[in-house]
Amino acid sequence: MKEEQEALDLAADWADISQGLRKDLGQQLHAQWIKPIQLGSFAKDTGTLDLFLPTEFSANWVADRFADRLSLAWKIARPDVRHVRISVMPGRRVPAGLRLGREAAGRPANDMPPAQPGDALGMGAGDFPALGQGSIGLDPSLTFTSFVSGAANVLASNAAQRMAATETPQFAPLYLKAATGQGKTHLLHAIGHAYLANHQRARIFYCSAERFMVEFVQALRQNQTIEFKARLRGFDLLLVDDIQFIIGKASAQEELLYTIDALLAEGKRLVFAADRAPQALDGVEQRLLSRLSMGLVADIQPADIELRRSILEHRLQRFSPTHVPADVVEFLARTINRNVRELVGGLNKLIAYAQLTGQAVSLQLAEEQLTDILSANRRRITIDEIQRTVCQFYRVDRTEMASKRRARAVVRPRQVAMYLAKVLTPRSYPEIGRKFGGRDHSTVIHAVRLIEDLRTRDADMDGDVRSLLRQLES
Repeated sequence: MKEEQEALDLAADWADISQGLRKDLGQQLHAQWIKPIQLGSFAKDTGTLDLFLPTEFSANWVADRFADRLSLAWKIARPDVRHVRISVMPGRRVPAGLRLGREAAGRPANDMPPAQPGDALGMGAGDFPALGQGSIGLDPSLTFTSFVSGAANVLASNAAQRMAATETPQFAPLYLKAATGQGKTHLLHAIGHAYLANHQRARIFYCSAERFMVEFVQALRQNQTIEFKARLRGFDLLLVDDIQFIIGKASAQEELLYTIDALLAEGKRLVFAADRAPQALDGVEQRLLSRLSMGLVADIQPADIELRRSILEHRLQRFSPTHVPADVVEFLARTINRNVRELVGGLNKLIAYAQLTGQAVSLQLAEEQLTDILSANRRRITIDEIQRTVCQFYRVDRTEMASKRRARAVVRPRQVAMYLAKVLTPRSYPEIGRKFGGRDHSTVIHAVRLIEDLRTRDADMDGDVRSLLRQLES
């Protein structure tokens, strides 16, 4: 009991410290480096508190830049904390490396073994240990075939396919810019797969910017920078994800700069991906920013409603014969709008639950099982806002929403407003009924089911509801 209370006290102190650092450092730095920190144990005899981060790179980066600030903050919050130790979370796997240890030191830099039948990479799988994926870290499911294009991503999709084609691309390097979960990593993997299909003996290296920096620092420590440079520049296609993390070590940035120049000079291909434009990268040398933006910077915009529908319909082809009603697809496409990853994840979770429990997929099941995802994506639309918008649309007085009149001219708009209140807000049937003149929950259920049915049979009603949804969600 005492240990649990001490853990709670530590957690409360850390919440206060983290909040203070967020104000001092800003949202971006805090989210990137402070938020991932997890509390470890506190040794009272030595006054040492352990703080853990998920990777060696992030632990080193935080220790270099924030150790003093974290130590001071903890000493102010808890005088018994005399030392703060920052390290990697115990049990975390070290990222797969370029194998520049003794095994590789005695071999030539470009010593790829002869291509074997069925080995499109022209390299042994052991040269690039994979973390549950392909032999160079490419996810076999992330191809151009599984990528759904639309107005929001057509430029990036077409540019990615050109980068993988047999013809030499007109732009180099390609820089994919997109917020989290919008498909930039998918396109990176798709480029790798397509390039291998078109160039069967090609050498490809896919990595994150964090991994690049970790490998470079390790090479420095082991006096193997020559081998590192030679092997890196022996690739035909370099794919670097999350380039926004290429901050800090000036030497690593300089090496990436020289690598870009060397590969481009030999006509090789480079693709980078990040969550912001090159000019918005923090802590990156100007010369490197210039190289990153010298080719084509292709934006991937947030998926619009049409693209979200297409993604869901494309994904549903994998789950045949599981039936997902059209109203559920529409509900997911409209409600889960922050990013594509959450949209697909929500659909996967819903179908998995239905299959494992033997239940039919329905709107009610979606609302019950995807509560967290739906609440995070929903704009806070109120019932008052819905009533006001519906009354303006149908040109009826606002008081009719709560009146007892049963004329068709006011009943139908009232039912539409009840339906929208259920679709767009987390309110229960009784709560919605109270906002409509204290009506019983059964009246609301009837209205919701009636409008759902009318949308499938009456094109005018479906058009009205779609128009109202666009107004309320814009």
